[in-house]
Amino acid sequence: MRILAPEEPALDLDRLHDPELEGLTRLGVAELRLLYEGGRCPSVEALSGAPRGRMLAVARLDEGLPRRALARLARGGRFPWAGKSFAHEGEARGRGINRIRLLGRREWYPFTTRVEDSVLDGQPCLLLDYDHPGNPWFIRRIRDELREVGPGLYLGPALFRLRGEHRLVLFFAIDHS
Repeated sequence: MRILAPEEPALDLDRLHDPELEGLTRLGVAELRLLYEGGRCPSVEALSGAPRGRMLAVARLDEGLPRRALARLARGGRFPWAGKSFAHEGEARGRGINRIRLLGRREWYPFTTRVEDSVLDGQPCLLLDYDHPGNPWFIRRIRDELREVGPGLYLGPALFRLRGEHRLVLFFAIDHS
């Protein structure tokens, strides 16, 4: 499978040292991808619990006014995605569900977790697999990956499978610090 991603601009590598959640919100897709590729595959157990989540940057909308508007929305209390809850079921497997604030607090779109090679760079990552019968067809095409980029800070691409290819949609963070 091929991965399709937007063209990458020149990067400011100094912005990638000592990441923290607020710092990640200022990075574009290309910088986040570079940081992700330098991260390490987390254990399933390390993510157990209900860490908070934050959408960081959307492919092709990570500059100018669209970027600022999306960042403001993601930072505010009205953004519907609150994070993911994780439970480990052994050393290399687990399960989880998304926490959504929409018409109250809800848990939607369960996934299983396992270590697998990333479609971005072929290195190990924690895969969040939504391809389960209870999920709607469009959710089943999502592939989330995670890597640890700082103590208790996890970064991941959300990809969508279309005609056999994974397309980068956005980057998100999970903060378990």
